[in-house]
Amino acid sequence: MKLATLKNGTRDGQLVVVSRDLKKAVAVTHIAPTMQAAMDNWDTVSMHLQATYHALNIGQLDDVLSFNPKACEAPLPRAYQWADGSAYVNHVELVRKARGAQMPESFWTDPLMYQGGSDDFIGPMDDIPVACEDWGIDFEAEVAVVTGDVAMGVSAEEAGNHVRLLILVNDVSLRGLIPDELAKGFGFFQSKPASSFSPVAITPDELGGAWQDFKVHLPLLSALNGKPFGKPDAGVDMTFNFGQLIAHAAKTRNLKAGAIIGSGTVSNKQGTDHGTSIEDGGVGYSCIAEVRMIETIRDGKPNTSFMKFGDHIRIEMLDERGESLFGAIDQNVVEYRP
Repeated sequence: MKLATLKNGTRDGQLVVVSRDLKKAVAVTHIAPTMQAAMDNWDTVSMHLQATYHALNIGQLDDVLSFNPKACEAPLPRAYQWADGSAYVNHVELVRKARGAQMPESFWTDPLMYQGGSDDFIGPMDDIPVACEDWGIDFEAEVAVVTGDVAMGVSAEEAGNHVRLLILVNDVSLRGLIPDELAKGFGFFQSKPASSFSPVAITPDELGGAWQDFKVHLPLLSALNGKPFGKPDAGVDMTFNFGQLIAHAAKTRNLKAGAIIGSGTVSNKQGTDHGTSIEDGGVGYSCIAEVRMIETIRDGKPNTSFMKFGDHIRIEMLDERGESLFGAIDQNVVEYRP
């Protein structure tokens, strides 16, 4: 099943069911007016949403809309919880290696996670507003899950069964603000502005055999200014699966329906100590920071610049037939003017 939220002038938008080919949509206000309402009542409404999805795909419904991703909010325009992990330890290892720091062994057994701002997400085709280019504007291509209610202390095996939906993420980062902020010892805040999400959220069954062991075994594609930048496989080198990430988040608290748990930047080792660009025959990267890390390790300094005003980023995932699963995050960076 595929779901999206259309802009309608309210904070939480209008829930619609989207066809498998992402061409049509139908309003389902009589079932659930918003995505959060669907999450809150998933056991009751999911079967009705699924029946609508089936009828939409076989052409049995009236009042069908043409689906336009530009009209979409994030699937959850605001959420009760947004916690982003770092499941791809290769990414973490590169960050530390570039600055000459050893990575603690515990990073391989206990995931990193930060709690992001969840009250104001960016739509999938809306501009990314940033006040200053000198802040080191970067994209981070990720996968995330939306959970049902999760009880505190849940096991990793059980936690994976609480995945209701999957979405793609652009976890926008301001790299120039991160060092001073982390040096305070209290984590990210200003350096992690509003994140962006794919226009469509999908249920795990839409992935077929690509959803195994609570991982998505498909390449995550990113293109910077129209040039392919990354295509790492989201199921490869994922040290912690989504069951483990959810269990980590729920170790000392309950998670409420609609909680979003991110994978962190998708990163593949590609058989080397660090990755290889697409130009050099590799699978590339899911953020600019990784390229700069590798340049620092190899050349002693980074050469690739972070994003500038006017730059364009596209993030998408295709199924085995080459069809878009979630639609694309497709955005420009613009100067924010109060």
